[in-house]
Amino acid sequence: MDHDRSGGRLAVRNPIANDGDEYRFCSTCAFGAVCVGRGVDKIALHDLHCLVEHVGPYRAGEAIFRTGDAFTAIYAVRSGTVKTRLVDLEGRELVLGFHLPGELIGLNAIHPEAYPCDAVALDTVEVCRFSFPALATLATRIPEIQQELFRRLSKDIGDNALLAGDYSADERLAAFLVMLGQRYADRGFPVNALHLAMSRGDMANYLRLAAETVSRVLRRFQDHGLIRVDGREVAIAKPAELYALARPILQR
Repeated sequence: MDHDRSGGRLAVRNPIANDGDEYRFCSTCAFGAVCVGRGVDKIALHDLHCLVEHVGPYRAGEAIFRTGDAFTAIYAVRSGTVKTRLVDLEGRELVLGFHLPGELIGLNAIHPEAYPCDAVALDTVEVCRFSFPALATLATRIPEIQQELFRRLSKDIGDNALLAGDYSADERLAAFLVMLGQRYADRGFPVNALHLAMSRGDMANYLRLAAETVSRVLRRFQDHGLIRVDGREVAIAKPAELYALARPILQR
């Protein structure tokens, strides 16, 4: 196993994830849908498999990349949760999103050729690094990779637009919890048992609400029996009722 230093971060070059095998990548692989779900097995994607560089761990608060860094790679979260954000000249933060294992970060850097935001670990995070020039070249030979990149770009655009309307605090928070549960379920975790790696302040910032409002709505949801909250752990007790609250956003 080779080790080198890249931007002060110890990079562990190991193209094979611990829970992978000769037929598929690891369970959190961002391109799992390509190698299994679309009929292209891992053997046919040997070149993609070999260009993966596992990097980490990053500790809470450490940056995977920062605004203005030259764009050379896209990253897939392998473990932990990553927050993307903008920080203005006055030091004010705007949270853009939260990224779970199997999700890509850095796609919004393709056009400007520099990362337009920070990507910061919220807990202990490991990522897979894909050299974008190498990945783009490979995508011209394997259409499924190109299609997956387009699909991810399209999904990011759609998700970012979901909270742009004139919605109530209850609708916004309900949609956030329902969508987070769906993303957990996509990765094989229980749909109704959520771990909120982000702070209440980060949630409020992302939802464009006051932190006090988020805490108040969570308490109201709990008082009404929709959820159970234990610190950062949230159990969705009445998923149908929570979804009904979120429906105006989710069915746009």
